[in-house]
Amino acid sequence: MKFRYALLAATVLAAPVAISHAANAQPVTGPYVSLGAGYNMESSQKAKNIVHGNTVTSDTARIFTNNGYDINGAVGYGFGNGWRAELEGDYISNGFNKLRVNGAGDASRGYEGRYGVFANAYYDFDIGLPYLFPYVGAGIGWQEDAFNGLNAGDYSFDKTRGSLAYQGIVGVSYPISFVPGLSATLEYRFVALADSRKFDGSFDGEPASMKVGSEYNNQINVGLRYQLFTPRPVPPAPAPVAAPVAAPAPAPAKTYLVFFDWNQASLTPRATQIISQAATDSHTQNVTTLDVSGYTDTSGTPTYNQGLSMRRAQAVAAQLVTDGVSQSEIEIHAYGETHLLVPTGPGVREPQNRRVEIVLN
Repeated sequence: MKFRYALLAATVLAAPVAISHAANAQPVTGPYVSLGAGYNMESSQKAKNIVHGNTVTSDTARIFTNNGYDINGAVGYGFGNGWRAELEGDYISNGFNKLRVNGAGDASRGYEGRYGVFANAYYDFDIGLPYLFPYVGAGIGWQEDAFNGLNAGDYSFDKTRGSLAYQGIVGVSYPISFVPGLSATLEYRFVALADSRKFDGSFDGEPASMKVGSEYNNQINVGLRYQLFTPRPVPPAPAPVAAPVAAPAPAPAKTYLVFFDWNQASLTPRATQIISQAATDSHTQNVTTLDVSGYTDTSGTPTYNQGLSMRRAQAVAAQLVTDGVSQSEIEIHAYGETHLLVPTGPGVREPQNRRVEIVLN
């Protein structure tokens, strides 16, 4: 057990070095989908109340399985402040290895398959690194546990029983720079079936049954997570070329200010109204681009404020897309605690500096 944990820790620490060129990590905002798979290590299961015919015996048993695999897929929603909620479906498979009754073991055939759903909650941590986003999560759900052709000695079981299930998750995500919204994930999961299950079968041709206790699984998974409706990053502007004839002066840009609560990137009802007005005006005027620039006040560290200003700008951009603005027309900028609207010293919570500016060009 300790070796597996050490291996997981070493993998987590080494992974950032291999992908240090990845895009800046940001909290998930809006809907997303994910898919993962990995290695499943199942604990042995204890069985009791073994029945032969109509006789309850004092026999006890241990069911041992080989290491197997698991796959999972989920749809979820990120709230832009680090919290996420999702609905997940999964499948776990392990081949049977041995059935040991009263200390005597027989090699077994068949496999155990579990499948079901979980409702999960996650929190993503912003630790100030541009390529690494750790997270923790927990879930509760229901799993169907299928004994498929468990045959060992004179015993045979081939049944499916359900159980309440729960899980704990620790992971890290790595944004992939060339696909906006896509992140690779590495996770450790602890998955458990909370209820005992009664399985019917046969012993030497006669009816038999046994009651199997709780089950625990340790999993190491890799996967991909894709955030939908992610505005594409703005490429560097090409060097200007001198025009032979002076171009007419452009129309003055129109600016909208969206303000935020302290240390928040979620939109207030008033902010939603302002964004809606900006989206409407962009359709009725000759607008080619919408500059969306995020700012913070001077409370907090510069590194944290830089990330917070980006989350605010992304939240506004996502709402503009919801209000009908094309993603290709949106350019996102994050300026942190620079360019203060109201000049202050460090560590000052100034409401007018916690803003996003939408400029119609």
